[in-house]
Parts: sequence; C-alpha cells; structure tokens
Amino acid sequence: MKISYRQAVHDAMHEALQRDERVFLMGEDVGRYGGSYAFSKGLLEAFGPERIRDTPLSELGFVGAGVGAALGGLRPIVEVMTVNFSLLALDQIVNNAALYRHMSGGQFSVPLVVRMATGAGRQLAAQHSHSLEGWYAHIPGIRVLAPATVEDARGMLWPALQDPDPVVIFEHAQLFNLEAELPQPWSADIAHAAVRRAGTDLSLITYGGSLPKALEAAEVLAGEGISAEVVDLRVLRPLDLPTIAASVRKTHRALIVDEGWRTGGLSAEIAASLTEQVFFDLDAPPARLCSAEVPIPYAKHLEDAALPQVHGIVASARQLMGRAA
Repeated sequence: MKISYRQAVHDAMHEALQRDERVFLMGEDVGRYGGSYAFSKGLLEAFGPERIRDTPLSELGFVGAGVGAALGGLRPIVEVMTVNFSLLALDQIVNNAALYRHMSGGQFSVPLVVRMATGAGRQLAAQHSHSLEGWYAHIPGIRVLAPATVEDARGMLWPALQDPDPVVIFEHAQLFNLEAELPQPWSADIAHAAVRRAGTDLSLITYGGSLPKALEAAEVLAGEGISAEVVDLRVLRPLDLPTIAASVRKTHRALIVDEGWRTGGLSAEIAASLTEQVFFDLDAPPARLCSAEVPIPYAKHLEDAALPQVHGIVASARQLMGRAA
C-alpha cells in the first residue's frame, strides 16, 4: 500500500490514540485547523477536544504542560511547529523532562513525545529552516529520532510512547509529500540505524532529509563504478555505533552528510567515533559534508547553495575515492 509520509504520521497518531486512552495530542493548530502540516486532520472529530488540544502560542507553556501530564501518568504527544520554535521550550525539555528520572533516583519518569518539523529547502528563511538535531542529541536523558522513510514515520511513534523517558522526533519538512509502499507489517525500531543500500567502496552516513539525496548520489556514483553503501542513522541518540562501524569496516571510507552545521555538529561526533573505533580499517580520514556556516538564506539559489546537495555528495565521494572531480 502506497502512502505519503504525512499520512503515515497521521495514521501513527490515530492508532496511538485508539490503542491507549492515556495518549493525547497538543500543540498549535492541531485541532480545528488540522495541524500546520495537516498531520492531525480529522483527529479532533474522531477523538474530541479533551484529547486533541489546541494550545496558545507559547512553546514554553505547552511543552511544560506536556511534561506535567507525563509525570501525572498520561502519554502526551506534543507537536512543535518547527525546530526553531522549540528553542523557546529548551528549559522544559533539557532542564526538566530529561532530568527527572536521574534527579529523582528513578522515582519519576517523563514518557513524553515531542514531534517537530525540521530542515530547510522550502524558502521559509532562517527562523523556520534550521536543523538543530545535534543540539538535542547532545543531551543525556532523551531519545532522539529522525524518521526518513514512510515506514519509520508510521512505525516509530508507538514504541516512542512506550519509552519511560522523553523522546524527540524530528520530521524533515522536505519529506512530508514523499510516497512509498508501506510494508505489512511495518518496522517499529527506535534503537538501530538501517543500511538502506549495500555497497563496498565507501559509506554514506546520513539521516532525515538528506537520505533521499544520499540514495540519489549513490545511484550516480554506481554509474561511475563506485559502490556506495547508504546508512540511515534514524536514531541520533543513542547512536547505533556498531552498525555504523560495521559498514565502514567493510567499505574502509566514510562520508557523513549532515544538514546541520559542521562546527560542533553531529557529523563531528560520528567522525570522532569512527576514528576511535575503526581507525586501522580506514583507507582515508572520515569526510563531512554539512550546511554552510550561515543562517539559512531565503532566496532559493542561496538556500540551495547552503545545503548539502546530490552533486556535492557525489563530488565529495569522488574526492574520498581519490578521483578527480
């Protein structure tokens, strides 16, 4: 059955609301409007205003309410319109939700799921376009997911709601209209990376909105006689380092593609971990392709230039293989 990423997220929430009466959805415009990205269309009519709650424009306030509800035994799904706006709720996520289990000696848990749109490519300018997944992946006490396929968009929510600790799910806005066949049954893995394409010459390691670009780049490289393995991280905290390392031990080269910024980013963590764990298997230093070190521009040609693109991945892979660009 072929469905869109958007429909997969909708169906995952609908199923969770049906399966567990403790689950409810809250966020800006999730009710009457049907969600800023139409994820929750029809849910208000199906489940009523007690379980589909429109909130004021205060991320600090409604994420905090979600933390309180989770502490009280409910299973909130909190939708934040875009990752940039989640910075207004950092105190609740980082200083409260992530810490309760540890600071209470295990007496309290916060089974909270925070969903947010992330990424650029839609000409929405800097305040709606950044990729801050690496910031959240830095924080102990939370699980960070980045579903990049229809199957993961459909399957990751329910196990996330079973996690006793907070889970932050990043949904790249460029994927919302992606359509694919949904396998039956679908996967519900929130612990492991996935090899999306097997290869022997180098590993393309990526996640989220960069996955389709990496897969397209792998096709181009195959036409040039370069066999690229594509690893979808999908779980950014905790990183599945065994899967990543196993791929690089096979291919002996790694190119990390990250829409986040290079400086202090998730790509640096992966490169350092590979250097620590598979140094003697490497035929070249791990390479990184990241967004330009600027706020994401509004103009389309500048936005495209600031982001990792297929041609950039191909050029970086050629360089890693010691071939002329």
